[in-house]
Amino acid sequence: MTRKIAIFDTTLRDGEQSPGASMNAEEKLVITRELLRMNVDVIEAGFPVSSPGDFRSVRTIAEEVGDKAVVCALSRAVIKDIDSAADALRFAARPRIHTGIGVSPSHLHDKLRITEEVAIERAVAAVRHARRRVDDVEFYAEDAGRADYEFLVRIVESVIAAGATVVNIPDTTGYSLPDEFGRRIGYLMEHVEGIEGITLSVHCHNDLGMATALSLAGVANGATQVECTINGLGERAGNTAVEEVVMAVRMHGEELDAHTDIVTTELTRASRLVSSITGISVQPNKAIVGANAFAHSSGIHQDGVIKKRDTYEIINPSDVGASGSSIILTARSGHAALRARLEALNYHYEGEALGRLYDAFLDVADKKKEVYDEDLEALVGEHTRNATAVYLLKAVQVSCGVPLIATATITLADREGVETTEVAYGTGPVDAVYKAVNKVVQVDNDLTEFSVQSVTRGIDALGEVTVRIAAPDGEVFSGRGADGDIIVSSTKAYLNALNRMINKTTAQRGQPKLTPQDTAE
Repeated sequence: MTRKIAIFDTTLRDGEQSPGASMNAEEKLVITRELLRMNVDVIEAGFPVSSPGDFRSVRTIAEEVGDKAVVCALSRAVIKDIDSAADALRFAARPRIHTGIGVSPSHLHDKLRITEEVAIERAVAAVRHARRRVDDVEFYAEDAGRADYEFLVRIVESVIAAGATVVNIPDTTGYSLPDEFGRRIGYLMEHVEGIEGITLSVHCHNDLGMATALSLAGVANGATQVECTINGLGERAGNTAVEEVVMAVRMHGEELDAHTDIVTTELTRASRLVSSITGISVQPNKAIVGANAFAHSSGIHQDGVIKKRDTYEIINPSDVGASGSSIILTARSGHAALRARLEALNYHYEGEALGRLYDAFLDVADKKKEVYDEDLEALVGEHTRNATAVYLLKAVQVSCGVPLIATATITLADREGVETTEVAYGTGPVDAVYKAVNKVVQVDNDLTEFSVQSVTRGIDALGEVTVRIAAPDGEVFSGRGADGDIIVSSTKAYLNALNRMINKTTAQRGQPKLTPQDTAE
């Protein structure tokens, strides 16, 4: 029997640190439920001390998960952080506190400005205090990929003696080469006293595009937990992608002496869900879950795949939930067909909610010959986004061309149903629409990104617009909108981003900002 490799999913914590990827409490719960369907071993739910909202979110997730998975909360090697994490996990059936400190020369000398001995003292104190609150404590040695080997051995031995049950060796900057990182893990396995009694974890970043390779090198040399995110979300270039490492372990289990318990048929569904919620698109050529992952355009490839699939596909698409639908949805389909297809995609709607979604479905179906799964994902995303919207789009009309001046008339409704109509001019139709919206939603922001892509194939495809706006304090918010009319999509996307910014600002009004001491990996 091969070794069990635990999958530690940090989409809700490290993944949310991607600029523009912030999620509200309900969206985090939706992702949590998908993680449970995937059967992940550990869910890192957040960083409780960072804000009251994050604290409440961790607590809610802990209650939702029950005993189905370990729920982990991040902290720095600071007593108030650890206590906040423990309080947020109070109702968790299987709580874990994740605490740690920087260990590389860069972090010790330049960031923390402490000696190696002081770092060990702080690490030991943090682990001991955490063990007083919970039985399961994970220690992260931040920037371990650039740490001195002997010092790394000393600090890992010290935290194990202090009660750490899991030790996390992150390549925080994605600096290492796979062979070197594997040697580092092997060195710890050989030289750290007591390491056989704990779980050794790896947490790798993708700055050089090698996060998955680094994680697999760690597994090959003794690690039994991999920390990763759906779609590889995370700081800078992101983290190890859960779908990549899980399928690599599945394909090379004998060589790695490893397996996971992940339900791989949920991987594509999870990818689409996270993309829809965060507004961060998955590149078409993304491994495992990209739109082109199982697409073949070359005649030679097509001929080979038709004769025998595995001539060009090492993974059966159905193994990752990428199989096609057998239900063809058109304008002639009724409520039952729509509900069945939604349930096949793990969406459950009844009554009025199903009726509203069906009306939106008919609007799309009337314009298209066929409605694909991706169209339904976009419609569900619109439905979810509107549920917490401060402003809803009621009407938009533009006139533009040469030599006309682009003019937009827009009507928005607030939460009380009060409608406001404004007119504005611009250099083009989208500029005019956004200026009209700004007259109603008077919130300072800077549009930093605007992109358009088709949701499905064909000239009648839904157009999906993704925008990013920056608040005056520099925080980035993303928005997404889908419609057959690009102007309507653009308006919905901008409103979605504004609604996110308004909701976040309202929630944080009057709350002090966290002053970082030593940050997490």
